Amino acid sequence: MLCIDDLCEMADHYAPVEYLVREAAQQWERDEAMALRRAVFCIEQGIFARDDRDAVDEHSRLLVAMSCNGGMPDQVVGTVRIHRGEAAGEWWGSRLAVHPAFRSQGHLGATLIRLAVSRAHALGCRIFLAQVQVQNVPLFEKLGWTALEETTVHGRPHARMRADLGWYPPCHDPLSGFVTRAKVLA
Repeated sequence: MLCIDDLCEMADHYAPVEYLVREAAQQWERDEAMALRRAVFCIEQGIFARDDRDAVDEHSRLLVAMSCNGGMPDQVVGTVRIHRGEAAGEWWGSRLAVHPAFRSQGHLGATLIRLAVSRAHALGCRIFLAQVQVQNVPLFEKLGWTALEETTVHGRPHARMRADLGWYPPCHDPLSGFVTRAKVLA
């Protein structure tokens, strides 16, 4: 028979086994995504002083990765935004962030990238671009991206990269999105 101490110890070791990656549908998802962006870009990386929000947020689509508890979304652990560019058919991804405690779980960054490009593809994207921090270039290259040029964004080295849309079939149902499972640790 389990006692309360056993339950508390079990809760301390809880790790999600499943993550839902989709377009943000509820206000709490958007709020947690923006808090995560502030934590990553303002506190952890020190790129922005107080907040990373900008005019792009007003017309972008916010995608989230959420840990699931009992099959239900529980906590936002990753996010990215997508938005139209200036040229016809041009889309951009930006502000990709994954909570540090979840960076080694479930390929969340890769799944967010996959949904970002697939969703834009369904919305008429013909070219998908991103300014990628140099340490993340190898991940993007594994996912079918090509570096176009080196650049500096907010005083930090980046690569302007382009996705190969052939790797990303259109996603017409952004609320169902994708499900990814946590890595099994031996």
